[in-house]
Amino acid sequence: MQSAEKISITMTPEQLRAVRESVAAGEYASTSEVLRDAVRLWQRQRQEDAERLNVIRARIRRSLDDPRPALSFEDVEAHLEALFAEAEQGSDRA
Repeated sequence: MQSAEKISITMTPEQLRAVRESVAAGEYASTSEVLRDAVRLWQRQRQEDAERLNVIRARIRRSLDDPRPALSFEDVEAHLEALFAEAEQGSDRA
């Protein structure tokens, strides 16, 4: 195992009780193991959030770089109305 540094943390009584219950139930060997697992989960969540944000930024960038002309509100509204009318006709046939 890599060298470790001892730290002090403050937890609510409910959090500490949950950690101790998990250790007592045999889910973890120690409170340190519980907290290391929690930090790993936190790190993974941060990485996933960063990846999702990068995907969103890339989609925005592609949209901004799209060479097609921008649509006016009226163009979008007319297109949506046509799509809704088409969908409604399709549901009438069913």
